Amino acid sequence: MNILSIIITVLLVLDAIGIIIIVLMQKTKTASLGAAFGDDGASFTSKGRAASKEAKLQKITIILAIVFGVLALILAVIG
Repeated sequence: MNILSIIITVLLVLDAIGIIIIVLMQKTKTASLGAAFGDDGASFTSKGRAASKEAKLQKITIILAIVFGVLALILAVIG
């Protein structure tokens, strides 16, 4: 069981690093001062691509968070 717990711990750490990287890649929800005056500075097509990228990053974040929780529960059960 010791080797299994080491493998799960390594996977847990890699998953945590993945979550950190994906969260840092996401844009913040707050708007800058330029957006308050209507200056968004992006065309409609780039907004669509950005929204699509943000949606993908959010889905990846959710998946990695679920994997993190499952791995933590497995580690708690076998530990």
